[in-house]
Amino acid sequence: MSARTAIQPAAQETVAVPRSGGLGLPFDPVLLLAVLGLAACSLITVAAATSDDIAGDPHYFLKRQAIYFVVGAAAAALLWRLDYSRLRELRHAVYGLLIASIFAVMALGSVARGSRRAIDLPFFSFQASELGKVLLVVSLAAFTVEASRKLADRRTTARVLLLGLVPAALVMLQPDLGSALVFIAITLTILFVAGTPWQHFAALGALALIAVTLALIVLPAAGVSVLHGYQKDRLTAFLHPSQTANRAGYQQNQSRIAIGSGEKTGRGNRATQTKYNFLPEHHTDFIFAVVGERWGFAGAALVLSLYALIIWRCLRILTISKNLYGALVAGGIVAMLLFQVFVNVGMTVGIMPITGIPLPLMSYGGSSIIATMLAIGLLQSIYAQGRAAAASKGRVLTF
Repeated sequence: MSARTAIQPAAQETVAVPRSGGLGLPFDPVLLLAVLGLAACSLITVAAATSDDIAGDPHYFLKRQAIYFVVGAAAAALLWRLDYSRLRELRHAVYGLLIASIFAVMALGSVARGSRRAIDLPFFSFQASELGKVLLVVSLAAFTVEASRKLADRRTTARVLLLGLVPAALVMLQPDLGSALVFIAITLTILFVAGTPWQHFAALGALALIAVTLALIVLPAAGVSVLHGYQKDRLTAFLHPSQTANRAGYQQNQSRIAIGSGEKTGRGNRATQTKYNFLPEHHTDFIFAVVGERWGFAGAALVLSLYALIIWRCLRILTISKNLYGALVAGGIVAMLLFQVFVNVGMTVGIMPITGIPLPLMSYGGSSIIATMLAIGLLQSIYAQGRAAAASKGRVLTF
């Protein structure tokens, strides 16, 4: 059975369809509760981690994070009310917005730590690569649907792949390796869900292996540097953590200490790694380490369980979509969320290199929170439209 065949919606046994009161649209309650749970965990963790960061305003980051969630929730509600299929007609405009926003950051963005990744606005820093993840899912899924009858053609796979690699390459120039990898994961997942032949993936894998060999071995040996200095340091620190504990490996080493010291139930207010700023970026990239130190295994397990619920519901929504476009959008969102969770948590525990990828719905940051909430709104729209389409045909789907 091909991936494309496996995603086709099917009728199932009877169950009541959850509705949203007066609005009359069904919604996925499990997905909603999981998102609300992560939002609560984020606010509690950000408040605990940053209470001493801004003198005279212990709730500085908490207040802004709460506002980001409110704005994101409003945007998600609007998307839920919208028939997501209309976005397919706007694919060229959406893709153009994606490219234009990245160029805008490259031209107008402020430089921080050697990277130009965001435009400083009065209330928050707009990071185009975060919004770009959702824009890429929406536009690339539409382009793939248009070419779905020719997926067996290698040229079709190459065109779709190129559409995904162009923004990834532009983001890489900022440089933002983490977001570029997310773009690539989204592109490959959409191709897989659409039903691209496995031979194409085998060829792509071989090309990727050649590219990595050239970038990491052949070109450096010839005196051509592909990676930036800090990227090399992070890779070296990941491969040899004990040799770089006081240099490039400092962040990852402190993160592992924080998580290990949390043990079963955490250290609570005795979480010294966070309180005394031994752990850098404790409210953004390394917020999972804060969870591990303050609330231990119990807190970390709760957060990961909520992510598992979201991924499960994403996959369920993929299968009940009323059309291929909805399935591809849901698949792209699964890739976006799952890849970021795996890499972020992996780098905090030392099994992945540091790439600067935020933890969705947990890390502090307006661009990341709002973009992820937009993705949740799209998922709820796909769910609602799938339920409505099944009901119009006299079918009722499983919960």
